[in-house]
Amino acid sequence: MQGLLKLSRAIDWLNAQVGRWVIWLILASTAISAINAVVRKVFNTSSNAYLEVQWYLFAWSFLVAAGVTLLNREHVRIDVLNSRLPKKAQVWIDIVGFALFLTPLCLLVLYYTVPMTLQQYQSGEMSGNPGGLIRWPVWLALPVGFTLLMLQGWSELIKRIAFLTGDGPDPTVKAGEKSAEEELAEILRQREQGEAAEAPAAAR
Repeated sequence: MQGLLKLSRAIDWLNAQVGRWVIWLILASTAISAINAVVRKVFNTSSNAYLEVQWYLFAWSFLVAAGVTLLNREHVRIDVLNSRLPKKAQVWIDIVGFALFLTPLCLLVLYYTVPMTLQQYQSGEMSGNPGGLIRWPVWLALPVGFTLLMLQGWSELIKRIAFLTGDGPDPTVKAGEKSAEEELAEILRQREQGEAAEAPAAAR
């Protein structure tokens, strides 16, 4: 189990590093978009290459950041029923989801996109728009993004198995987020402090 946990930490580190740098793609896309708008308004001209690089960068930032989104538990979840279940039941639902849904989906996407990306690279296909860009760099975002997402899914799977075996902490709590027990302890501590502060005033 310890070996798997080391693998999990390595995957977490990889996606955390990706998350630190992918934000710059958003900044670059925003800057290029602003420059395009200014040039179009001031000089009444535009470039398909600059227009396409905007969505290239956005595609990369969106797809490559999927893994770090899962790492930080910022993905969309429907917790209406799940949050009312016991902790172990929640963890088992996650295990089934990562093993039987997320992993096969990622493998299916990779099965189709890797050959297509290689074909795009070998053919050197260009955009159909005048002055457009070569296509394979944006196709590459698909296999890279889904590989990172699948790896993070495996990392989360390892964490949940470790939790069930008593080898790891609760993986359903976000980093920096307090568990239900910690929140209750904090409420009780604040209540005790409030009562201690009121006691001298009442004695007067």
